[in-house]
Amino acid sequence: QVQLEESGGGEVQPGGSLRLSCAASGLRFSSYAMSWYRQAPGKERELVAVIGTTGTTNYADSMKGRVTISRDNAKKTMYLQMNSLKPEDTAVYYCEALRGLADYWGQGTQVTVSS
Repeated sequence: QVQLEESGGGEVQPGGSLRLSCAASGLRFSSYAMSWYRQAPGKERELVAVIGTTGTTNYADSMKGRVTISRDNAKKTMYLQMNSLKPEDTAVYYCEALRGLADYWGQGTQVTVSS
């Protein structure tokens, strides 16, 4: 059974930082492209960042320059380092594992940026 478990969310002040983790089990982690998405209240889910199986990365414009995506295949874990957080970054952050038609999602972790 495939499981993706996000952690590291919480409440932070504007300008602060958080590091999200996505721990995977039940899949050959190194063979999957991994992504972070977010969904703010009343808005559609949007892509934040992607990291491919070879470590190539892509970032959405909304957070480019403020986030870094990385993965540790030995630990079957993906990370999202978020800096200079803004109130508009408040959302539930989800991780996704994708390989062909195999598409798995975690339950999400809440990030709240508020003073």
